[in-house]
Amino acid sequence: MKEEITEIKKELSDIKSESLARELLQDARKQNKRMFIIWIITFVAFLGLLGYTIYLLNDISVVTQEVEQEGDSNNFIGRDGDING
Repeated sequence: MKEEITEIKKELSDIKSESLARELLQDARKQNKRMFIIWIITFVAFLGLLGYTIYLLNDISVVTQEVEQEGDSNNFIGRDGDING
């Protein structure tokens, strides 16, 4: 009888440890799945940022603007009254 009680206690502790191990394993699997999804989202965001940066680098161009001035009076600096010479 005493042996049966110790055997039952041993089986009960084995079941508890097995269920704890299974619970930890299931939690680890859930966490790994979440981390993988987060990694995929981060990687896609990085690719989007990289693509946008490359687009901006290729889109930059030099804009030139020509300004035409009438007459030569804008070229003189100082002596406002003596423009002709």
